[in-house]
Amino acid sequence: MEKILIVEDDLQIQTLIRDYVNASGYIAVTASDGEEALQKFESEKPSLALLDIIVPKIDGFEICRKIRNESNIPIIMLSSKKEDTDKILALGLGADDYIEKPFSPRVLVAKIQSQFRRVNELSGTPVTDTLKINDLEIDIKARTVTVNGVNMPFSVKEFEILNYLMVNKNQALSREKIFDEIWGYNEYGDINTVTVHVRKIREKIEKNPSEPEYIETVWGIGYKFKG
Repeated sequence: MEKILIVEDDLQIQTLIRDYVNASGYIAVTASDGEEALQKFESEKPSLALLDIIVPKIDGFEICRKIRNESNIPIIMLSSKKEDTDKILALGLGADDYIEKPFSPRVLVAKIQSQFRRVNELSGTPVTDTLKINDLEIDIKARTVTVNGVNMPFSVKEFEILNYLMVNKNQALSREKIFDEIWGYNEYGDINTVTVHVRKIREKIEKNPSEPEYIETVWGIGYKFKG
């Protein structure tokens, strides 16, 4: 069974999430503060992390950053904070989704299942194992991205977007099409999430992100991978 790390300092909410996660066929691993969360991440090797932003000792943003530096597991942020800046920061640090409190536990479980479906689909047998353009190479089976031979840390969604753009190179793809392909139907989704993820991808693969060689902005439409 897949293990899910739940980082939440409100014990009532933590218990509610834990019970729904366990009832859905997963193994819940809980932590009430940031230090415990990172310890559990190292010892339990979860397949997905649910991170509340405001937790003691180490906040959710920093937990997200540290996990993302070591792993490509899906990360879903939980928060009562509704500011766009928090969403942008979370996604920029490598989170794959952001859910505002209060939320329906069933919606949360649906989002967890969606993340695992995406991971499983991407890990299916591809037409080719690797895609390489100039100094940029992605290994689809190993889910790695290298630039000039240097391995770059990518979140699940960042990897999926880059893979999708490279497979469809030289095609102008709208942000809406990219969002639908990567996230699927999501009534709570924000199309600006695509912009945030593309910016992070550029920072990792482009020599000069402000003058990209690979991912070109097609004004009024979206993006095109040049290759």
